[in-house]
Amino acid sequence: RRKMPAKKVQSSTVRKITKGGSKTSKFSVPVVDVTGKRKGSLELPKEIFGAKISEKLMAQAVRVYLVNQRQGTASTKTRGEVAGSTRKIYRQKGTGRARHGGIRAPIFVGGGIALGPRPRKFELKLSKQMRKKALFSSLSLKLSEEKVSAVDAAALTGATREVYDLFKTLKFTNKKGVDKVLFVADNKEAIRASSNIKGVRIIPAHSINTYEVLNSNYLILAKDSIQKMKEVFIGEKT
Repeated sequence: RRKMPAKKVQSSTVRKITKGGSKTSKFSVPVVDVTGKRKGSLELPKEIFGAKISEKLMAQAVRVYLVNQRQGTASTKTRGEVAGSTRKIYRQKGTGRARHGGIRAPIFVGGGIALGPRPRKFELKLSKQMRKKALFSSLSLKLSEEKVSAVDAAALTGATREVYDLFKTLKFTNKKGVDKVLFVADNKEAIRASSNIKGVRIIPAHSINTYEVLNSNYLILAKDSIQKMKEVFIGEKT
């Protein structure tokens, strides 16, 4: 039997409806001001937000990220490291008890620990190209799910209430508060205003990673963070 060529998996087209009813570009998201009012649209780079979505690569990147968060500092002392005498605690024979050589043996209270945890490295590595492709894959997935927005963060004053009201206007909140929002911004006022809101994770553009993107329900990009992402990840400069 002749095998048919496999079909390429394509992400679903992102459809954003404007107030006038027309559809924006596939790689375009609406931009809002600090009050939630629309201020045009932002064109996203196709190289970053239009990549092929690979679930295996994203899963690998998440695993490497989580494993590398482990410190590996858990430590116990062996019988050679605990404090105590090296004297034989009683004679070898004639006592009717089991023979023992020292009070620091693991069988005694205060003795050493047998086969306990020792400091070790859990570090895993992922090549730079694989990390980049996994990140692009996660960002493309978020865009295909229509969960990417942009905000003009230059007008932020640093007030927490201002940012919280913005998320509320964009309907990124639930009964418990903000619903796991990843805010990508380098603005000091944005960082100061968002860092105290539960459910919001704010990171600079150069630190964005696959785990943070997938672990959020919504992705908000500061308008000026797109250029920073272009410079860091695809080497495009103004």
